[in-house]
Amino acid sequence: MRKSVITVIAAGLTATLVQAEEVKPTAVSYNEGAVEQSLSGMAGDAANGRIIVGDKGQGNCVACHQVTDLADVPFHGEIGPMLDGAGERWSEAELRGIVANAKMMFEDSMMPSFYKTDGFTRPGNAYTGKAADDTFGPLLSAQQIEDVVAYLMTLKD
Repeated sequence: MRKSVITVIAAGLTATLVQAEEVKPTAVSYNEGAVEQSLSGMAGDAANGRIIVGDKGQGNCVACHQVTDLADVPFHGEIGPMLDGAGERWSEAELRGIVANAKMMFEDSMMPSFYKTDGFTRPGNAYTGKAADDTFGPLLSAQQIEDVVAYLMTLKD
């Protein structure tokens, strides 16, 4: 696990704040699908989360979901629920759990598990079973999950 250390310098005073440790994908604690604890130990950045949700090379959430706030991003999908109002429908902990591993809350979900490294079969013999030793990391980092959750919390009806 990795600790985040932040040094704050204000009015001639220096203080070092140690944030909670990053939670590894294999150590995430789910409570009825929700994840109460920040995965990165730091708050999410909603502006960066917005980029991740709309970026085909990162989260690419718009491939399955519609988001009015991201109307400038082409080709929104319709197989997942509309994300408008997500910040009112689900709590921050529920959204964190859904983004990390939606199958923990919605067993038959088609949504990828963005913060998971084990428990699935990779295509081809070269990849199968290698996630257990973290050879292949999660689709999104702990901080990226926090950023997406922060953005989704801004989506109110």
